[in-house]
Parts: sequence; structure tokens; C-alpha cells
Amino acid sequence: MANIALNTSATGMTALSTKLDVIANNLANVNTDGFKASRANFQDLLYIEKEQPGVENANGDQRPTGLYVGLGVKVSGTQVNFEQGALINTEQELDIAIEGKGFFQVQVEDDRAANGIAYTRAGNFTLNEDGEIVLANDQGRRLEPSITVPEGAESISISSSGEVTVNVSGDAQSRTIGQIELARFINPTGLKQIGENLFGESVASGPPVTGNPSEDGFGLVRQGFVEGSNVNPTRELIELIRTQRAFEMNSQTIRTADEVLQSVSQLRR
Repeated sequence: MANIALNTSATGMTALSTKLDVIANNLANVNTDGFKASRANFQDLLYIEKEQPGVENANGDQRPTGLYVGLGVKVSGTQVNFEQGALINTEQELDIAIEGKGFFQVQVEDDRAANGIAYTRAGNFTLNEDGEIVLANDQGRRLEPSITVPEGAESISISSSGEVTVNVSGDAQSRTIGQIELARFINPTGLKQIGENLFGESVASGPPVTGNPSEDGFGLVRQGFVEGSNVNPTRELIELIRTQRAFEMNSQTIRTADEVLQSVSQLRR
């Protein structure tokens, strides 16, 4: 019946609308440091089984195919693409990029993420009023483990293995003030997206494994660089056009089903 086609096309338009929202968010964050693009995954819904395959007829012959009518589609989930973004040279001593696997750890409220720790690839750091290294955003999330730059520090150096040293006025030698630690997950696509370029641990992601950069499979850190967004604008625009065309086809199906129902109703008169 055409009413099934109406409902099926409506599910398609709803799912495509969600995909459009995901694409719009990707394009909006094309210049967001450390941003990771997402994609919407679709799956079909239940089927009406009108005839089973393999059923024997009166002559003993088996039906080679079944007769199924699908009931539409839904968005099964959004999947984050953790492909490395381009490293952008900023020449800022507190800009840090991860080249390879791993996330920076920052402190958040306990209700935002498990154990009050969130994870990010954004490496645009700065100092707060106490000299602590924090994310350069409107919340100033502290790097975990916390690293405090002493007053009078003239320069900050960060090695590829994450060791942080400073040259303090009056000291003949540089002073080590901390070690940057990274975290990784067995299933990073299972992380919760909590905003601010941050991710939170979930049951699906598994617990974090922490370690120093350049050790045990962790990536290196590069001082003076930030990791740019991994959004591919060309790919997103192509997906935008495909989504628009698919939306138009589903709307045409609704119009056609409506015309069929009108014809049926007129036959009854």
C-alpha cells in the first residue's frame, strides 16, 4: 500500500536531515584546531515478510526468493574519524601538536567526564594566572598532570618525548618542570563527544592507557605546532550535494504515494 511508502520515505527524510546536521557541524569546524570530523551511519529498519523463501508449492517446488517490503531507514550512529589533521606551524612555544596516536588530558568537572578527566587533540595551550599550562579556550582547562611554569621563566622548551624545561632568569642551567603524558584508547570511536574539542571516556571506548610521548606506541609531540581540523571540505560538499539529492528523491516518493492514495480514494466514489 502507498501508505507504507509514505512512512518509509518519511524515515528517509528524517535520517537525511540528521546527516545534514552532521555535515553542517563538520563544515562549521573546518578551522577548529584538533577537530575530528564525524559521519552518520545508516541502517535499514524491519521488513514485512509476505512470503518466505524456500516454501514448497503444491508441486513440491521451492520458492527461490522471498517477498519482503522494507519499512525504511534510521541513523544507527555517528562515527568520528580520528585521522591525523595537518600540523600547522605557529611558532608559539605553548602550542603543541601530537604526531601519531594519543590525546592530551585536561581537567574538567566530574559530571562532564569520568574521574574529571577529558581528552583532546587540540594543543593550543597557554598559561593561567597561576602559571599553569591550560587550554587556550574560554574555560582554561588545566593540562593533566598539571605543569606550572615558575615566575621569571624566559623560555619554555618541550621535547618530542614531552619533557618540559624552562630557562629561568639568573639560573645557569635549564630546569625540568614537568612531563606531558598522553592517553590512548582501544576504541577511540567509542569516546563521548562533550564539546570544547573534548572527549570523555565511555564503556565502549574502554579505559585510558597513559604513557609518555614517543614511548609504547604513543605519538611524538611537536612544540610550536597545532593540529588542524581533519575536515575535508571538498568531501563534505560532495556529501552535502548527495544528501540534498537523496532528500529530494524521498520527497518525490511522498508526492507520488500521495497521488496514488488520491487515485485510490477516487475509485471508491
